[in-house]
Amino acid sequence: RRAAVTGPVGVGVIGAGMISEQYLDNLTTFPDVTVHFVADLDVARAASQAERYGVPASGTVDELLARPEIEIVVNLTIPAAHVQVARSIIASGKHAFTEKPFSLDRETGRALLADAAARGVRVATAPDTFLGPGLQTGKRLIEEGAIGTPLTALVLFQNAGPEAWHPNADFYYAPGAGPLFDMGPYYLTALVQNFGPVARVSATGSTSRQTRVIGSGPRAGEEFAVRVPTHVSALLEFEDGGSAQCVFSFQSALRRTGFLEIAGTEGTIVFPDPNYFEGDLVVHTESSEPVTVHSVADAGRGTGVVELARAIRAGVPERASGAQAFHVVDIMESMLEAADTGQWVTVESTVERAKSLPDGWDPREATL
Repeated sequence: RRAAVTGPVGVGVIGAGMISEQYLDNLTTFPDVTVHFVADLDVARAASQAERYGVPASGTVDELLARPEIEIVVNLTIPAAHVQVARSIIASGKHAFTEKPFSLDRETGRALLADAAARGVRVATAPDTFLGPGLQTGKRLIEEGAIGTPLTALVLFQNAGPEAWHPNADFYYAPGAGPLFDMGPYYLTALVQNFGPVARVSATGSTSRQTRVIGSGPRAGEEFAVRVPTHVSALLEFEDGGSAQCVFSFQSALRRTGFLEIAGTEGTIVFPDPNYFEGDLVVHTESSEPVTVHSVADAGRGTGVVELARAIRAGVPERASGAQAFHVVDIMESMLEAADTGQWVTVESTVERAKSLPDGWDPREATL
């Protein structure tokens, strides 16, 4: 069923909701991929997005999966459906690129990886923000020895929660979300990229209120149940000996988001927000004044689809791999278990740390 092995890689998109706009803005302009089809349970919504972005066809998921010209399917469904939809993509013989989180638990994540291996296809996953110039610049600086050997990291993500502004905020307080599963993948992926795999974790968690109230939109005033911890603090130990302290919280009136710093034997780098592709980095050393390094991205979400497409054509591993994404899910599950038990939890999975992208790597370049 695979299309030609040269030229742009054919892409289909499942899920025509809000996040699809960010992907289609980029995917329809990257020369190394061609978007052929948009699918959604709401076929009218799929047709609207296809028309808006000049995609030639739209319809049902089954219709998309039957298209031989589509090699990669971008899975933008809700988190609870990620694994089920990804397994359907794999069963059709196509590669999958799934929005985060990779899975809601270890069991279904392992099944997804096993399916992909058995079928001989790839399953890659957001976040792909770590492929942007912001985090890649920091990774290259560390690889070049700018702060010596990285030893420790500090992650802070805390705010009062999204219900004041999001019209359907109950999603953020259901299993598969919360501050940990919603925002953790961005920060934890960045940590794994720079320190390698996590060996064990300890954690504490809390829930400030059992219910919350939607503050905007047509459902304003509606009360909903909180079903996950709204604050998780964790200590991570990496296989290579480094450590990180992490806070993920929806129960702080003091907003601190996008904070990631890595300290080494000879200095510290303050990274840009891991939820974005660009931003300033600041390098601190004891012997000189802080140095700010600027980074600007010409592309956003969907960058990982291009990196996957190029890796498929070249026959090399993709960087936003399913193995890495599963390891991050394993870390988050281990955090929740540690918070429940009050014990250190061993992270059983591991992953090989991806190499940094070459300086100047550009998803908008035509290479295939």
